[in-house]
Amino acid sequence: MINIKNQKVAVIGSGLIGRAWAIVFARAGLQVNIYDQSNEALKNCLQLIRNLLDDADKAGLIAESVSDIISRIHPVATLEEACAGVILVQENIRETVEAKLAVFAELDLHAPDNAILASSTSWLPTSLFTENLRGRARCLVAHPTNPPYLIPLVEVSPAPWTSDQVVAGAMAFYAAVDQEPVLVKKEIHGFLLNRVQGAVLNEMLNLYEEGYASSADLDKVMKYGLGLRWSFMGPFETIDLNAPDGVVDYAARYGQTYADVAKTQKDNTWNPQVIACVERERREILKKDELDDRSRWRDNRLMNLRKHQLNQPK
Repeated sequence: MINIKNQKVAVIGSGLIGRAWAIVFARAGLQVNIYDQSNEALKNCLQLIRNLLDDADKAGLIAESVSDIISRIHPVATLEEACAGVILVQENIRETVEAKLAVFAELDLHAPDNAILASSTSWLPTSLFTENLRGRARCLVAHPTNPPYLIPLVEVSPAPWTSDQVVAGAMAFYAAVDQEPVLVKKEIHGFLLNRVQGAVLNEMLNLYEEGYASSADLDKVMKYGLGLRWSFMGPFETIDLNAPDGVVDYAARYGQTYADVAKTQKDNTWNPQVIACVERERREILKKDELDDRSRWRDNRLMNLRKHQLNQPK
């Protein structure tokens, strides 16, 4: 485990993900410079962070006072100031190649030569926006799961030219701030989580479009079925435990059936008419002006689940 206490990091972008990363880093004892091009967003970020921390405190997820954590988060006026003296930069700006190219050129210019440059991008491989940088060997994607201060998975995805030392350093760093890093060994569009989530969403949309179930009942399939198991063990461990003699036994029993089912599964184009139908069903359940309150409800449920998970053996 590396020693990170009182080291300094930069968070670029003070939106939902940037604020959550600031909590992760400050909670772990790091000094956090947070920067945003929008002065209004930057001005409001500390209060929004405090609101999240207050809820986490009530859930028993922080070990010190909210004020002590907040005291380690420092809004700064320029990107250059944000990068001064840091060991890692976590970038969280808009999801376009052009924007990433521009900001990483600046980060490479201003951050110390030994600082890791990490992007929170959900879809873009590192190689798309770092190839021509002088410091491209220190760049990678560290894709969080929203919100990262509650859901600890981080997908570390280097480019072909990212140095092994930087990859190892990033994996150690995210573990040291109480995240759960996984290494994406080869670049792939969407990384791991989004591809798995996409496969589930596509099949759910197919089942809905073809009239097999309502959106609410399909949500129940996950909420009261797969999701309960998958909240503490993954699909491989699930099948290992679902046949008397483990994975090979499970594959012998059910593999051909899954293969046959897969032949009937279709690609999904996210038909706007189908999405509109799902939207209507969702708005009957939850009005649009209730979305923010429900999101906070979700985060509080995640807090309780995370607290329970932390108390369980791995």
